[in-house]
Amino acid sequence: MPLVNHGHFDYGENKVQEAVEKWSVIKKVNKNIKLHLIGRLQTNKVKFALKLFDYIHSLDSKKLADKISHYQIEQNIQRKFFIQVNIGKEEQKSGVLENEIQDFYDYCKNLNLNILGLMCIPPFDQDSTEYFIKMRELNNKIGLNDLSMGMSADYLNAIKHGSTFVRIGSDIFGQRS
Repeated sequence: MPLVNHGHFDYGENKVQEAVEKWSVIKKVNKNIKLHLIGRLQTNKVKFALKLFDYIHSLDSKKLADKISHYQIEQNIQRKFFIQVNIGKEEQKSGVLENEIQDFYDYCKNLNLNILGLMCIPPFDQDSTEYFIKMRELNNKIGLNDLSMGMSADYLNAIKHGSTFVRIGSDIFGQRS
């Protein structure tokens, strides 16, 4: 992996199975690599995801939180999480709704999940500014330090509005085939 040889150690992946095939050996050889799951995590893949990923940016349900908590205890590991917020209230996207964030955060903290911040993917067909501003306000209200928002098309705007983690894979690696 050429980027690793140039000192880049954080990588995002959308799918657990692809990541297991691609990164298992590389991570054993290079302990500095930090993997971020930025795609949806299904409960039946939690055990595999926790073994490989250092960060999960798509924590979106109590059922998933329960499963993660169970496997973290079983595997004696601790990972870092972002709560996925459905900031645009889009039916096709997962994530907790704005009025559910505090309760869901409290639920996750009671399970001893290490919540770093919130994550969102705003509607693609709209200016993301208002969504990024709202996410920063929600994150600050809970008292979290990190924000996972912004992709190749809007990452500069996301950073301007407080994002600490951006997803710019297609600008670096090209579009997925």
